[in-house]
Amino acid sequence: MKIRGKAWKLGDGITTDHITPGRFFHLRSNLPELAKHCFADVRPEFAASVKPGDIVVGGQNFGLGSSREHATIILKLNGVGAVLAKSYARIFFRNVINAGLPALIIDTGQIREGDELELNLATGQVNDLTTGVEMIAPPLPPVMRNIIGDGGLVEHIKKHGGLKIDW
Repeated sequence: MKIRGKAWKLGDGITTDHITPGRFFHLRSNLPELAKHCFADVRPEFAASVKPGDIVVGGQNFGLGSSREHATIILKLNGVGAVLAKSYARIFFRNVINAGLPALIIDTGQIREGDELELNLATGQVNDLTTGVEMIAPPLPPVMRNIIGDGGLVEHIKKHGGLKIDW
C-alpha cells in the first residue's frame, strides 16, 4: 500500500483541539461541515487547500488532548492520505487507525512544508521525492494495515465479523 502527497508541516504538541477547534463542536453531527474547519486556528487555509493524498506531518505528541474521534475522521474527510509524526498521543494513534487513516512514527525533522512524499506502509519506507531523502519508519503491523485497507475498524468488522474469544 503506497501513498503519495504533499507535506503539510506542523509542529510539536498539535492537539485534537487544533485539529477540531472546540467552538465548532456543535457541528459534530455534520462531519462534512465540521471538516471545513480542520486546523482552523493553526492552518486556516488547510481545509480549502488540502488535496486528496496529502500528508499531515507533525512533531512530538501529535493528537494530544481529548479523545475526540472527530479529529481523525475530519482529517480523512479532507482527503488526508496519512499522518507522520515523531510521536503520537496514545488515544489519537488508535483513533486514527480505527478511522482507516495510516499513521507512521518517524523523525519528521528533515521533511519540509510542501515536499512531495511517498510512503510504503508495508515496509515503512518514506521517500521525500523533493529532496531525495529516504527514511524508514517502523512498518504498521498487518492487522493495522488490514483495518486501514478495509476503510477503518467499523468496515473491517462488517467485512470479517467481530472478535471471537474462546475462554
